[in-house]
Amino acid sequence: MTASYKKLWKLLIDRDLMKKDLEAMAGISHYTINKLAHGENVTTDVLGRICKALGCTMNDIMEFIDE
Repeated sequence: MTASYKKLWKLLIDRDLMKKDLEAMAGISHYTINKLAHGENVTTDVLGRICKALGCTMNDIMEFIDE
């Protein structure tokens, strides 16, 4: 099972935000955004900061998919 962050990218598009906006809002690095873009693992702390910045839950930004 792997994590998919497609919901996050759709949410950013819907809110007319760019990845660099998310970096600033959530206080995360470009490296972390790159990890998310490639479906790599990130900490729950990072996911929590993203959710807080966007006012959403983890279910709104990610899902687990079977490979």
